[in-house]
Order: sequence, then structure tokens, then C-alpha cells
Amino acid sequence: MNRLWYKNAVIYSLDVEVFKDSTGNGIGDITGLIERIHYLAGMGVNCVWIQPFYDSPNRDDGYDVRNYFRVDSRLGDLGHFAQLVDAADEVGIRILIDLVVNHTSKEHFWFQEARKNKDSKYRDFYIWSDHKPENDGEHAVLQELQGHSNWEYDRSAKKWYYHTFFPHQPDLNISNPEVRAEIIRVMHFWLKLGISGFRIDATPHMFREKGSEKFDGDPLQILRDFREFTEIHNRDAVLLAEVDVDPKDYGKFFGDQNKVHMLFDFYMNNSIFLALAKEKATPVRKALRKLPKLREREQMANFLRNHDELNLSQLSEKEKNEVISVFAPEENMRIFDHGIRRELAPMLKNDRKRLEMAYSLLFSLPGTPVIRYGQELGMGEDLELKGRESVRTPMQWDNGKNGGFSEAHEDELVRPIVSKGEFGFKKLNVADQHRNPESLLNWMTRCISFRKELIEIGYGKWEIIKVNNPAVLALSYRYENRTALIFHNFSVKEITFSFDFSDQDEMLDVFGDRKYKQFDSTSRKLKLSGYGYRWIRKRSIF
Repeated sequence: MNRLWYKNAVIYSLDVEVFKDSTGNGIGDITGLIERIHYLAGMGVNCVWIQPFYDSPNRDDGYDVRNYFRVDSRLGDLGHFAQLVDAADEVGIRILIDLVVNHTSKEHFWFQEARKNKDSKYRDFYIWSDHKPENDGEHAVLQELQGHSNWEYDRSAKKWYYHTFFPHQPDLNISNPEVRAEIIRVMHFWLKLGISGFRIDATPHMFREKGSEKFDGDPLQILRDFREFTEIHNRDAVLLAEVDVDPKDYGKFFGDQNKVHMLFDFYMNNSIFLALAKEKATPVRKALRKLPKLREREQMANFLRNHDELNLSQLSEKEKNEVISVFAPEENMRIFDHGIRRELAPMLKNDRKRLEMAYSLLFSLPGTPVIRYGQELGMGEDLELKGRESVRTPMQWDNGKNGGFSEAHEDELVRPIVSKGEFGFKKLNVADQHRNPESLLNWMTRCISFRKELIEIGYGKWEIIKVNNPAVLALSYRYENRTALIFHNFSVKEITFSFDFSDQDEMLDVFGDRKYKQFDSTSRKLKLSGYGYRWIRKRSIF
């Protein structure tokens, strides 16, 4: 048992309904995922984060939960889920699932009871007002879809109820002890089925005071309760929080190593895209300097693209516009006035050198890398689909019918598969890339292997190495007797630069974009090709 396993993990994010259909009905399912679990193990993935698979009306891709104790019948049942946990365990893969408790679906039993009976205990499970508040819309997240409103009128209750996101997703009253007890009960259920933790959806929104909702003491106490309960029932299970806040507030969610174990680093994510747009490493260096000093059991989770839009709200207006002008020049590539609804490969014009550099950066930054299904292939988006669905297309397994995702007629697919152009399944799929030693998939597999081998990245202390070129990011890692140096060139130009590093131990290249002249620790000069990268390690470790 390794309680710090998550610090040297590679997390793979997927949505069951678009991963693999085993029945031929056009919808991915849990059995399909089980059939492909060895594919993930072969890549070197050792943790899979599964997006919501609960019973749901599916008006928000499963994030509108109708019943936390049931599986969406389209995807399977609890028996299938138990089989999945066992299959994953056999190949050394842990399972994380979404904990979606900022809100429920309107169809949830709790809300249905709350709206029809003012004396029901469930009335206080949600947040109500007799009148629409004057500050309505102050915290509307999806303004284009919400109509700048946080309150919706319910005719049965004859009251207004609060929603952070869609009107069909009423917010839970987290300040209510009975609600917190129900959330713990949900966690207990899934922990007993063998999962290794939860990705907590919309974490900061859970603890804002909304309308009549009032917390006694620290609103974040519930995270301590989550942590304590989780570790009692599974000592090495983790809590990974979706927290899109300024880095100065990260510490509030870590607590004294007694709240969440991991945070998604949205500030770093935004900074990476600003750096890619500028072709300078400066924004990433700035983001690293803003990170709080993490303690032994704390970890950041780094990502490039996820299942939502690329939300650029951590950037200034000028910086956001600069990123959008480079990576989303057309109006239909943008969403919600703050984001981009594209995949990484087309954003980088399918430039293999640039893609490699971006993923090399992801896998070698301080923290744990998280990749999204299909990114190992360089999958593209479908801008003809509405909203966020553009980046939620089915997995492309081979060049046969429906890309090997399903045997159903294409009109029956849960979502259209990308079929046209350079990102279509005929040209881009797992089977073809498996057979090509130079494919992005095989490169990614090698990268994952090296990342897991260089445990100094996951467990060690890091420092920014001073360089004399703004295009270069240079990092050092030290852990016990191990030392690693990582260099990235954000520019298209080949460069030679000097750097300041005092270790005189002999070091050798481990991984890079090409074979370079042997590293000389004493010269303090280095060459990198355009979009080049080098991972270098103390020789005594080999």
C-alpha cells in the first residue's frame, strides 16, 4: 500500500458513453470499458477518472444526477461496475469517480419531495427564496445559457430556488447537516465498491453562501469531514478537487494536509496556453512562482485540455484575447465569452513537434499529469456539435465502421464520431497508431514510462533554473540521491542558451525530441531544437 501513490500517477480521464460500445446500441458502456482496460494498462496509465455514470436525465452529460446509488441504465448496472473495479485492479489501475454534490437534477427524489411539501425535511436540502433577489445573476457561471440568472421559479413550491449552473440543476444546501450526512452516505457506498477516490466537481461553488444558506464556522470543514471519512474506509483513497481559483487560495482547500489531497491547477493550465501563444516560457515560470509550497501529502494535478471548454478566466482580458486570437480565430471555436471549445491537436495545427513539446511539458511539470481520452492519438473536435459537445466525440479505435466505437448505425450513435479531414477516424485511430512505431500513441506510451521512472518529478523538490532566453523553461528536481533536469523550448527557432546550475555530477539524457550531444554539466550551455525538450538525469541512477 502506497498512501502517496497519486504523486507519481498518470491519470486518464474518460466518459463511458463515448469510450466503447459493447452491445451495438450506439452508446458506450461499462463492459466496453472493461474490454479496453488492457489498452490503458499497456499505455502505462495507472489511474482512470470516470466522469459521471450515475442515473441521470443527461441534460448536462451526466452532471445532473437523479440518483447517486444507481448506474445510468444505458451504461450498465452495479454488477458491471463491480466487474470494472476488479478488472482494473488486476492490471494495476485505480478508479476515481466524480462526486457531483454542488447540485442535483430537478428530477432527483430530494428535489421532487422538496418542491411539493413545505414541511418535508427535503425542503431544506435546497436553497429557496420567496422573492427573486435583487443580486440575481451575480454568480451565474454559464451566462450565455442561464440568461444571467441564478434563481428559477418553481410553481409547485411557489418559491424561487438557487442554481449555480443550469435551471434544471438546483444547488444543494451544503450548510444543512442532513445534506452533508447524505453526501457521506454516497461516498461510503462507492468506497465500499472499491474505488480509490473522488474528483469533487465545482468545489469552490459548494462553499459560497447562497441566499438563505448560512454556514456555522469554516464552510470548508466539510472537506475535512470528507478526508477523514475517506481515509477511514480506504487509507490510500484520495480527493481531487476542481478548484478554479487564484493560486493564493489553494491553501484553503489543502488545509493542514487534512482537506483535499489534490487540486487541478487551472492557473497553470491558462499560463501554458499563454506561453504557447507567445512562444515564450515566461507565463509558465510566473505560474510556478505563484504556486504555494506544497507539503508531503499535497499535490497539484496538471492538464492541457479536459471535458469542458478551455476556460481562460485566470488570464487578464488582454492575455485572454491573445490566446483566443491564436488558437480560436473563428467565432464558432469560442464559447461562454471566456473559453475555447477545441482539442489540443487542431489548436496546435497538428504540428507533431509542438504537440510533443506540450505533452512533454505536461508530464514533467511539478504535479500529477491528467490526460483526456483520445489525446494520446491527437484526436480533433467537431465544431458542428453544440457547445461543449465539440470535444466529447467518440473514441477512435480503428478505421472500420464508426471508428470501432460501435456497430450501430451512425444515426444511432450517442454522438457523431469525427469522420472527415485529417482528424477523421479513417486517418487517426488506435489500431493504425499501434502499428506505427513513430505514432503519437507510441511516443506517449514512452513518455508515460519515463515519467513514472523519474520519481523525482513526482516526489521531489523542484526549482526553476535561471536561463538567459525567455523561450526556455528549465527545472531541476531532487529526491533523495536523485537529480533530474528538464528543459523545454517554447519557440519554433533552434536556440543555444546558458543556464545556472551548480551540480557537478555526471548526467545523461533520458528522453528528448532528438539525440543531442552528450550533456556536459560543467559547460552550462545547452542547445535545443525548435519546440525541443530534454529530460536529463544523474548518471548514478541508471
